[in-house]
Amino acid sequence: MCKDHKDHRIADMCNIADMCNIAKVHRDAMRAIDANDKMAEQVETTRENVTLIITQAFEQLHQTIEERKKMLLSEMEAIALSKTTALTLHKEQLMKMQDEIGHYTEMTSHILQTHTDYEMVVLGDLLPTELKAILKKVENVSITPNLSSGIHVSLHIESLIQELSIFGHVIDSPPSPSYSTWSSESGAKVKEMYCVKVASMTSKGERCLYGGLQVKAELMPKSHDEAAVPGEVEDHGDGTYTISLTPQTAGHHQLLITMDGQHVQNSPCDLDVRRHRQYNTLCDPEQVIHCSSAPSGIAIHDSGDIYVACWRDHSIHVFDQAGQHKITIGSRGSGDGQFDNPYGIFIKGDVMYVADWGNHHIQKLTTGGQFLQKYGQYGSGQGQFKFPSFVIVDQRDRLIVSDSRNNRAVILDQAGTWLLTIIGNVTGSHAFLEPRGLALDPQGNIHLAACGSNSIKVFRRSTQLAISIILMVLC
Repeated sequence: MCKDHKDHRIADMCNIADMCNIAKVHRDAMRAIDANDKMAEQVETTRENVTLIITQAFEQLHQTIEERKKMLLSEMEAIALSKTTALTLHKEQLMKMQDEIGHYTEMTSHILQTHTDYEMVVLGDLLPTELKAILKKVENVSITPNLSSGIHVSLHIESLIQELSIFGHVIDSPPSPSYSTWSSESGAKVKEMYCVKVASMTSKGERCLYGGLQVKAELMPKSHDEAAVPGEVEDHGDGTYTISLTPQTAGHHQLLITMDGQHVQNSPCDLDVRRHRQYNTLCDPEQVIHCSSAPSGIAIHDSGDIYVACWRDHSIHVFDQAGQHKITIGSRGSGDGQFDNPYGIFIKGDVMYVADWGNHHIQKLTTGGQFLQKYGQYGSGQGQFKFPSFVIVDQRDRLIVSDSRNNRAVILDQAGTWLLTIIGNVTGSHAFLEPRGLALDPQGNIHLAACGSNSIKVFRRSTQLAISIILMVLC
């Protein structure tokens, strides 16, 4: 490389690089042109296919209209033939009647012209009899036809034209089940219609504005012993669908919604079906069940039976939904299945838990009254209670007990193992005196009515005090 032309090689290299870039751009352009041509071929093929689909659909529609026209014309001809036949028969009857009257008239005229007065006297008794017979026949024949001449047809052509004017849609993107959504305005209840709104969407997130998709729904109980509930689907023709289902049993179910055989967004999903009850205003009860033994606790079985803990007669009374007494469970005492001032009661499935206030323990029985297990005894230590008032069972089958005179709540498992003690302060804003009522929210947080401190305590699942709501009333 000479000094005067020291940059020649760099320039040559630059030219080579430019040539390489140009060659790459050329290859990319050729690939793009090929891809463009292939897409144009696909568009043309799709156009031909869609043209065929539309043509076949309207040919089928035209064939259906022609068949319907023939059917309506056939029905019209049948009605017209029936009317014509009836009119012909009526005309024949009138003509026969006219012939008989004409015959009688001619006969009477002939007798008057050819017979003597004596013969007229003899025939005078016969002519009225024959006339009465003719008149009786006339009475049985209607002078006017007993039918109308009209043939009514109802076509509703305007509504059909309106539907045909919006029949079918051609869009850029097809509906996508995985992008399609559903919603419901209310919770599901037993034997009450549960409605779901489904909106079909494209993969671009745009609403489809036409119907005709195969939308199906099914409510599957978690128990294999129960039958699935199919949904009735109403196609609104604008891309939205209404699904109606009527659950038959309470409990956990799974809702499945498909569109053209594929699940829509968030399907399948869990759905809890609750038991439905009708109530009037609190001042006007729909039903009154008389229980004169100081009822202190109440629980409802899945069957609808009502279980009432009665303080004074130390037993559990069971009523049906109509308020008729069925059975009495327990009696006063400290033995298995006996109670001393039973207070709170909780039912889960076919198992009943009773806070046995005076016996200082929790009893577990079947809803039929068979004793199963006891939890606790008198005292303030672990595994002991002082006048427990309420008990509930969470989703993990753990017992939560309000241990009233020990000013605490306790959590134990089904075997009776003491898992946790929840104790509040004796004084201050977190005072926690004589807890009574218990409830769990959907998140599993414990809500406890502290009767002695006029407040509601809310404990998170970690059992730390979350909220203290001070009530401005006396318990």
